[in-house]
Amino acid sequence: MAQVPQTFFDALAVRTWCGLALEALGRAREEIDAINVYPVADGDTGTNLYLTVESAAAAVDAVFIGHEAGSQGAGPSVPSLADAVRAMSHGALIGARGNSGTILAQLLRGMAQVLAADSDPSHADASGLRLALRQAADSARQAVAHPVEGTILTVASAAADAADGAEGDCGSVARAAYEGARAALAATPHQLAVLERAGVVDAGGRGLVTVLAALVETFTGEKPVLTAVHAHVALDSPGDCASPEGAGPAFEVIYLLEAEDAAVARLRERLDGLGDSLVVVGGDGLWNVHVHVDDAGAAVEAGVEAGRPYRIRITHFGAGDVHTTGAERPPRERAQRAVVAVVPGQGLAGLYTEAGATTVLARPGEPPASGELVQAVRRAHAREVVLLPNDADLRHTAAAAAEQARAEGIRVALIPTRSAVQGIAALAVHEPERRFDEDVVAMTSAAGATRYAEVAVAERQSWTMAGICQAGDVLGLIDGDVAVIGADVFAAAETVLDRMLAAGGELVTLVLGDEAPDGIAEHLEARVRESYLAVDTVVYRGGRQGALLLIGVE
Repeated sequence: MAQVPQTFFDALAVRTWCGLALEALGRAREEIDAINVYPVADGDTGTNLYLTVESAAAAVDAVFIGHEAGSQGAGPSVPSLADAVRAMSHGALIGARGNSGTILAQLLRGMAQVLAADSDPSHADASGLRLALRQAADSARQAVAHPVEGTILTVASAAADAADGAEGDCGSVARAAYEGARAALAATPHQLAVLERAGVVDAGGRGLVTVLAALVETFTGEKPVLTAVHAHVALDSPGDCASPEGAGPAFEVIYLLEAEDAAVARLRERLDGLGDSLVVVGGDGLWNVHVHVDDAGAAVEAGVEAGRPYRIRITHFGAGDVHTTGAERPPRERAQRAVVAVVPGQGLAGLYTEAGATTVLARPGEPPASGELVQAVRRAHAREVVLLPNDADLRHTAAAAAEQARAEGIRVALIPTRSAVQGIAALAVHEPERRFDEDVVAMTSAAGATRYAEVAVAERQSWTMAGICQAGDVLGLIDGDVAVIGADVFAAAETVLDRMLAAGGELVTLVLGDEAPDGIAEHLEARVRESYLAVDTVVYRGGRQGALLLIGVE
């Protein structure tokens, strides 16, 4: 993270702001979750805002890393302001979670629209920041189908109003925006009856104040104190609060959508008739859609009619929440031990779930963030957790999640599984009745004794350990390195399998992706029967997992 304070709103300031906002939301997450009563008392607003900013921060970091790698001393060492704010906006859009997270993504997009168009490509001044905050508030309000006062929208508008009258540099504008937002947040219980009954301020607005406090710190180096905003309210649990409208929709539906503007306009009308809490943010062909409905299937079908929906998330609000009885849920007893695993496809998710694991789905090209892994650890609701990342690239992400969970008092052991087939081997020897350390050792040993491979199709030309591959070539990777380049899936898979079994083995695990050719499993099973005595084969359907085929040998 860059040093504070920053003088102008440039790329370094964007990176600093994202980093400070992420840290601040990490500290405030539990408090914000606890006061989440509107629009649904599902206790996840703080977590959703954290995950949204985490995605934005990761996108900005990626732009800096890419720029440093590409410049090679030939140009400036940092990207332009436009590149940084566009990355921030895009990262927030694709990572937005929940109602407040989706609105925050649009707030950042509104700021990016102004800052990316600034006449000076290197930085924006106080005037540019004022305009950016105004555009953020206006565009977020337009993205919500039925704006409600006393929410994050009210806080954003108050921040923009206060910034409009601020004189001085970016630090002065940021502080004015923060103070305006803070005052508006304190007034939210008087604007929204459900907040007043619960004795809390709006959770989304509280999150935005936290983000604006990070903006103040970016430009001044001073960290504002947020405690006073709650001086007149009690931070009670939302469990006793009833919805102001009584029973509401049962599902939250969120998805990314590739679609044209005209199609999105029709989609808004359709979804508005299906449910409430409708927020559609984005533009330039990519949108994030959020809605609460009773018919989740109809909400997804509406997206299919408008364009191509993906990263679809459907959450049932569940018995005992604000949308059902309004009664306080009895505390659930923690299990002694649980396994949390990242899996690359729905088929494997079902297999892991049947074996008792809590799963996190990693879609092709969309690795989970550390916040998602922490959420899964919490969802497992156990005193001891074994974490299986099942991907070498998730090692640092999983380690960060484990550290955060440990800070919350959960005993976490991270087994560095590099493939889902290694995770299957670990899960097969898992015994919750054993001592924790003994169980972890046994699972680690089983995973380590499993060699892994995958057969996939190259997306582009590149250098590999086996030579140069072209787009469309079939690749066979063993333990993460390309070992085979070919044109035929059957031949490449057979070569990979033979090389793996040359070192011995007792069990072959095959996990088929949706795009695997018909008959591939039968072909490889026959190969094992004919050529390798006393070697068993087991086949699973992995679903849409990126690779055509995963292979494990143990």
